Amino acid sequence: MSMLKVRNLDAGYGDIQVLWGISIQVEPGETIALVGPNGAGKSTLLKTIAGLIRPMKGEVHFDGRNISHDNPDVRVKAGLSLVPEGRRLFAGLTVEDNLMMGAYLRQDREAISRDLAWVYELFPEVADRKNSLAGDLSGGEQQMCAIGRGLLASPRLLLIDELSLGLAPVAVDRLLKAIEKIQEQGVVILLVEQDVQTAFEIADRGYVIETGRVCIEGTAQELLSDDYVRACYLGI
Repeated sequence: MSMLKVRNLDAGYGDIQVLWGISIQVEPGETIALVGPNGAGKSTLLKTIAGLIRPMKGEVHFDGRNISHDNPDVRVKAGLSLVPEGRRLFAGLTVEDNLMMGAYLRQDREAISRDLAWVYELFPEVADRKNSLAGDLSGGEQQMCAIGRGLLASPRLLLIDELSLGLAPVAVDRLLKAIEKIQEQGVVILLVEQDVQTAFEIADRGYVIETGRVCIEGTAQELLSDDYVRACYLGI
């Protein structure tokens, strides 16, 4: 059974429709990349999966259950966690307070402590700054903190919106190493990434979204070899 199935999804903002008949699926153990130009609807799709936007039409199924009209907190409890574009940290709170915001629905204190320790092991840079204000972190450190906050929700499916946006190459390399370790823990990842080469290097499969529609899908290797993808997104 697929972990996530999105079927014939229409969504948008008010009367403005952004997504048109989107269908994707994510299998257990996979990392899936969503790529496409700015404004294509990738972030809207993640927000709809996370419950921040209600679908106009179509369905979202998680673990075989229709969650299309569930509130975001219900989806978080079910195992969905979103790392939003732009990090969206609370700049006036400490790093550790920001991390603990991810666990606000959990009651398993011992497990929370273990997960926090794992996040600090995953991101030693964050551990070193745990008592600093989140607003004082560098861009790369803020992204580490945002991912750590998402992991404190104890997700089985982690949605990451724009992993590398605005970050220096050294910070991106550091994040990619962390993603590998997260994958090793069995967390399934659905990733929006502007760098197509990077996206398909860490993903098993991918979807190219343009003007709110899926125009190409396939394995990462198939998409890296696709003439259209190479011409439009890789400059080859």
